[in-house]
Amino acid sequence: MQQQYTTDMYQGMLAETVTIRGNNAEVINAYFARPLGSGPFPGIVLIHHAPGWDEIYKEFSRKFAYHGYLAICPNIYFRFGHGSPDEVATKVRSAGGVGDDEVIGDVQGCIDYLRSLPICSGKIGVIGSCSGGRHTYLVACRAKGVDAAVDLWGGRVVMSKEELTPKTPVAPIEYTKNLSCPLLGLFGDEDRSPTPAQVAQQEEELKKYGKNYEFHMYPKAGHGFFYYDRGAYRQEQAVDGWQKVFAFFGKYLST
Repeated sequence: MQQQYTTDMYQGMLAETVTIRGNNAEVINAYFARPLGSGPFPGIVLIHHAPGWDEIYKEFSRKFAYHGYLAICPNIYFRFGHGSPDEVATKVRSAGGVGDDEVIGDVQGCIDYLRSLPICSGKIGVIGSCSGGRHTYLVACRAKGVDAAVDLWGGRVVMSKEELTPKTPVAPIEYTKNLSCPLLGLFGDEDRSPTPAQVAQQEEELKKYGKNYEFHMYPKAGHGFFYYDRGAYRQEQAVDGWQKVFAFFGKYLST
């Protein structure tokens, strides 16, 4: 559940850019937000979306810190150089995207970083939207030490053979049998990637392997309905979605 505060309580957080060891021990930058205090606090790794390592993901990180989590968001596009999020995202798109193995390695580095902190409870969740939702599904199936995962409208979990590339050689749905933690999925019924039919296919696979999951399909919502700075924003669905996210992480990451 969301952390409850009263008006007489002290509140504070620290938010800053840090460096960690990512895939193949490469040094990468990440945004780290944490509550002040000795904890112990559970951890959250946020995997940013296709528009890049941008302001809204840093805001999401601080939102988790406000609610009592150690929140870290790695710059999974760092291999493409620096610039504005839009400039870097354009480079990534023109290069055919970021490699799945690299993202998994970077997120594993974040998980290990959080667990190394004396103020960490040892419980770690992963969350991402759009392409980050797809990566979240992969991480939950292939990385070590994930206790709960939230996929926000992750597209291309279901992929045709024509969509596979050297950077994305296996559709995430093919790893479903290896899902190692509870999964929450939030989707919109007007989304085109993933479509409701693709979400249903994903759900069938989760049922096939007896996985612990919870899916919600929101009416009158499309891709990116959490993003208040875009036309896709849906206030009612977004508020309910955030409540479900915090209830889910509260259930599986509480100490």
